[in-house]
Amino acid sequence: MISFECDYNNGAHPLVMEHLVRHNGAKPTPYGFDEFSERAKARIREAIGMPDAQIFFLAGGTQTNATTIDSMLYQYEGVICVGSGHINVHEAGAVEFTEHKIITIPDVPAPETPGGSTGKMCARTLDKYLDDFMNDGNRDHAVHPGLVYITFPTELGTLYSAQELDELYQVCCRYDIPLYIDGARLGYGLMADGCDITLPYLARHCDVFYIGGTKIGALCGEAVVFTNRRAHKHFFSIQKQHGAVIAKGALIGLQFEALFTDNLYFKLARHAIEMAMQMKEIFRQKGYPFWIDSPTNQQFVILPNEQIEAMAGKIELTHWSKADLQHTVCRFVTSWATTQEEINELRRML
Repeated sequence: MISFECDYNNGAHPLVMEHLVRHNGAKPTPYGFDEFSERAKARIREAIGMPDAQIFFLAGGTQTNATTIDSMLYQYEGVICVGSGHINVHEAGAVEFTEHKIITIPDVPAPETPGGSTGKMCARTLDKYLDDFMNDGNRDHAVHPGLVYITFPTELGTLYSAQELDELYQVCCRYDIPLYIDGARLGYGLMADGCDITLPYLARHCDVFYIGGTKIGALCGEAVVFTNRRAHKHFFSIQKQHGAVIAKGALIGLQFEALFTDNLYFKLARHAIEMAMQMKEIFRQKGYPFWIDSPTNQQFVILPNEQIEAMAGKIELTHWSKADLQHTVCRFVTSWATTQEEINELRRML
């Protein structure tokens, strides 16, 4: 069985495992206040070019989003995202569980693609929503927008350009609303062909983001980075309240120390992109249409139902949505662990 189902069903990269095993006999200070976590934070600060950035380690993406968003909002505030945003569609209401409404606005349309959507937030749409809200005489009766949320890359595998990110951040600054970037697949976006955003650029154009480790080489773990705004002064306590502090915090610190040594994080991400582009070319050569044009490790392909049945039990994939009665949108995902042999086998099977 070959798995293209997701990018988080692998273990850890061998170099990450080696680092964990090498220091398995250490007796680090618990709760993330250890030397390994501090070294990992220093390497992340160096990578983003911000020596004063505040960094916190958490175990998983949903936990990270719910905890970080809750820490940044008053009880009467909500978070703005596009309808296809990850916190809106694939986190089981985790943000609403913290009693913060998700305020959805339309994303940038893509009428030329079968999906009809890019998954990206438009600065003009955001500006209009915020302007309308601020000029609404009844706004004090409504949920106040207290945070803007985007993903990079998006839930649909698309990318913001540097200009688009800058325009979004300018709108947020104008209304004094923080911008939060979900980076569960951050490396896969940064290393994609055509991406003109670097990690330091992204850090300067948001107030908080996280670097996903779970999907890129780590057993588990995400690094939340506060850049242009300070974290809540009691962020650790908020983490604790959310069950988002692990006693053996060095487990995550050690992994990020390894990932940010010799550019390993970016090398792993680039490998996944190279595998995904080979996959994309295979589907293109076979004449299968794409639901959306993605330059990242997620590829959305429209397949005949009989083709999916023929691959059953041989290739794992995600049934994303129905295209019509005879066709299904399928998501194929590569990762740092995808091999050339797996790509070759996909070509043979198709």
